[in-house]
Amino acid sequence: MRPLSRAEVREVDRMAIEEFGVSGLVLMENAGAGAARIIDDLAGDGPITILCGKGNNAGDGYVIARHLELADRSVQLVSIVDPAELTGDAAVNYQIAQRSELPIRVVTTPSELSSSLSESMAIIDCLLGTGAQGALRGVFADAVHAANKIDALRIAIDVPTGVDCDSGEIVSTAFRADHTITFVAEKIGLQHAQDHVGQIHVVGIGAPRCVLRRWSQAN
Repeated sequence: MRPLSRAEVREVDRMAIEEFGVSGLVLMENAGAGAARIIDDLAGDGPITILCGKGNNAGDGYVIARHLELADRSVQLVSIVDPAELTGDAAVNYQIAQRSELPIRVVTTPSELSSSLSESMAIIDCLLGTGAQGALRGVFADAVHAANKIDALRIAIDVPTGVDCDSGEIVSTAFRADHTITFVAEKIGLQHAQDHVGQIHVVGIGAPRCVLRRWSQAN
């Protein structure tokens, strides 16, 4: 399938949810489970840290953590926002992770970020997804700087934080991934930011094949 823009991916999601009745939670579960399988294959032994921001990218991270734990991996979640700010499917998956007694740390300062990442053998970027645009600021920029300094395998989910989904532009700084696990199809901007994207892996989210066919025919 050809690379898609953020608007096109949103339309695929909309069609799956509104026209075919596949819930957003099901799509997120499928995405996270598929990403976790790839991470399990890529990451060597040792602690895995999942950096979570807000929005659906964070929700993916909470799903990924559950499935990695089920695979007997050592995993911790580091949230750079108050989980009370999460809404929708992301909030649901945070609550599931919390009730599952997964280790979740909320950090907001550079020193806390460095400390929380220091023992990581792999760092998973679930800070911001395809909808993010513009320069990274505040704790999001701090988190990316901290992650890029650690000698660990770095894996981005959907798109590296700080890389524009459509253009590949990096306004200030961006997560420097060794691998990017992206959903549905490659994103247009990824091919223009290879230094920060690394190897690309595409994971399906369980949208019916006819969703993709209908979407392609309509565009």
